[in-house]
Amino acid sequence: MTDPVLSVKSLRAGYGTREILKNVSVDVAPGEIRVVLGGSGSGKSTFLRNVLGLETPWSGEIRVLGENLAAGGAQADSARKHLGVLFQGGALVTSLTVGQNVMLPLVLEGIAPRGAAEEVARARLSQVRLGHAWSLFPGELSGGMRKRAALARALVREPRILFCDEPSAGLDPLTSKELDVLLKELRDTLGLSIVLVSHELESIRALGEKILYLHDGEVLFDGPLAEALESGPDRVQGFFARRLDPADALVSSSWEIVS
Repeated sequence: MTDPVLSVKSLRAGYGTREILKNVSVDVAPGEIRVVLGGSGSGKSTFLRNVLGLETPWSGEIRVLGENLAAGGAQADSARKHLGVLFQGGALVTSLTVGQNVMLPLVLEGIAPRGAAEEVARARLSQVRLGHAWSLFPGELSGGMRKRAALARALVREPRILFCDEPSAGLDPLTSKELDVLLKELRDTLGLSIVLVSHELESIRALGEKILYLHDGEVLFDGPLAEALESGPDRVQGFFARRLDPADALVSSSWEIVS
């Protein structure tokens, strides 16, 4: 059996004295696309912030390719190098060109000299079909192009796991479908695992192989999308039928980290 690229065990987390996550466990396999679902206050944002190393868990284990991110220190730093993030709004720096935005992680972290950084950035932009946009500024791009530019930046450090926050939010149906196709293509060509938050049913059905449904900080369902649709708990099936109870009325994510 192949070892998971991401393994979360008995994760407890919260803020102050308020517990948000209650013994959450989940494994993500190599090449898997995992969709994280749940209503407002279910713990999605807290889960992702802890898995990305932006918050310190109360207890539990978060292993990225075997390295315990929750342990802190050098092991956590090493684990974070395998993670890429596509923020909901893109979080592009408006004063920089698209090329400069994509190179930014490599330049800031001193991973590669400028010439090498530019070569990698151009390759990533080409992979997201934005090779022509190198010298443009974010304000000159359409919404879909901004998402793809942000996606190129998320991939420039060659992560093994890509986290996406509402990748289709604000896009028209055709552009959203094109982005779904691109994400699957990148998963296959780059050997990525993808963890994404989405409430767009078409994208969930197109991308989701397995889902993690959180409710009140606990795992309500963890398994294949087909199983969730056919025989999942009533709350999960209601989500897909849009029969939401008041507690699940708001399903959009709020874990944007950089504005």
